Amino acid sequence: MGRYTGPRLKVSRRHNALLFGPSKYFERKNYPPGMHGPKSRRKMSDYGLALSEKQKLRYMYGLFEKQFRHIFSKALRHRGVTGETLLQLLETRLDNVAFRLGFATTRAFARQMVVHGHLRVNGARVSSPSFNVKPGDVIEVGNSVKAKSIVQKNLDVTQGNSTPEWLTLDRQTLRGEVKRIPSREEIAPIVNERMVVEFYSR
Repeated sequence: MGRYTGPRLKVSRRHNALLFGPSKYFERKNYPPGMHGPKSRRKMSDYGLALSEKQKLRYMYGLFEKQFRHIFSKALRHRGVTGETLLQLLETRLDNVAFRLGFATTRAFARQMVVHGHLRVNGARVSSPSFNVKPGDVIEVGNSVKAKSIVQKNLDVTQGNSTPEWLTLDRQTLRGEVKRIPSREEIAPIVNERMVVEFYSR
């Protein structure tokens, strides 16, 4: 399980993207970190650009390099476009699905919920954030009163956010269902996944 504990704003500024959720400070300091950040005009190489795209995905989904490389290897073995398959494998992780449903306000919070055993898939307790859900899978909150209270509070906070079309959510029963595997357009990635594929193909 990957859990980045370093300076999040610094990483977001380095890659010019909100990788860990909203940040009011990012709007004020939307330039690279460091004393030369505001004046930096350094042109990145093709390798540097590809590395940055890979790192953005890795940080956004909260993975260590070894975990990310494992998922990429898995995507290579699938039929279809490797880049899109990579995005789909990342997006259908249980922690990310919990985040997309609004059960948690951040992916890190969702990961913690899964690890603590607060979520069930098709009635069975799952404590692995990397568990990939499939069409037809039902994700629901366990019987813990505390967990239900936390999820209900998070759903209230995220009420303004729309649930992705590839998922359905029942706010009353705290249950979500996977309708289908999301397409690239539904995922709307913040990176160019083809550059990530090229990075690992070097």
